[in-house]
Amino acid sequence: MKPITLILGSSGKTGSRILNKLTQLNYPLRLGSRKTIPAFDWEKPEGWDDVIKGVDQIYISYQPDLAHPNSIHHIQKLIELSKKYNVKRIVLLSGRGEPEAEACEKLVENSGLEWTILRSSWFSQNFSEGMFLGQILERKVIFPKLKSTEPFVDLEDLTDLAVDALVKNVHIGKKYELTGPTLLSFQDAFGQIAKELNETIYFEEIPLDAYIKILGEFGLDQDTIWLIRYLFETVLDGRNETVVSDFEKAMGKKPKAFKDYVKETAKSGVWNLAST
Repeated sequence: MKPITLILGSSGKTGSRILNKLTQLNYPLRLGSRKTIPAFDWEKPEGWDDVIKGVDQIYISYQPDLAHPNSIHHIQKLIELSKKYNVKRIVLLSGRGEPEAEACEKLVENSGLEWTILRSSWFSQNFSEGMFLGQILERKVIFPKLKSTEPFVDLEDLTDLAVDALVKNVHIGKKYELTGPTLLSFQDAFGQIAKELNETIYFEEIPLDAYIKILGEFGLDQDTIWLIRYLFETVLDGRNETVVSDFEKAMGKKPKAFKDYVKETAKSGVWNLAST
């Protein structure tokens, strides 16, 4: 019998893709989010038992990010319940260069369960499904001043490996660092999108403090603002300016280049301006 997989963050960017791929493979699933029944809420661990009981393996996408101070406590609690209910395997989505994420990884590694850890770079899909989409549609990007570059990773690659780790044993006890094949500045990334659209996307860099102030004026909640500041100050300080071949070694194929993501995404029309 195929193991029952719990997908935590099942409505998110990675969880929804893993849901689709495991469904195609006819794997029995349980979905974990605040909208499912029973609901899974990271801030309400008293309700976790009913979600975890009876599953064989768990894919973990922690919200809002493993960099959040509460993550270590929550991952420890999740591991305790996983052991209590005889969960066999955990696949953890992690980040690159985040001390809190590394602490969570250690908890998983020392859990006594089968585990695979996926340390991910920034998602290419942040430009089409996430925080940058609105600015691209406005053709105007205001961005913090950065000197670092990023090896954006495509979510189809990441979730292919996540699914492989859930359905095969070859990835047990492996920690993979996932990057795309090239380093790009954020300005160059927006520039590639503009070139593909054959349009101008205005790009302005401002100090981080000024950027954070704008986010507050737009009514963004303080937790999200804290996380964005942390990511720009810590994760994007240059520590992750490396391209790693772990994906190719694990899956036997090259990761998708950002330029190919841009070409495919442009064809979808998601960046098209609404007709008037």
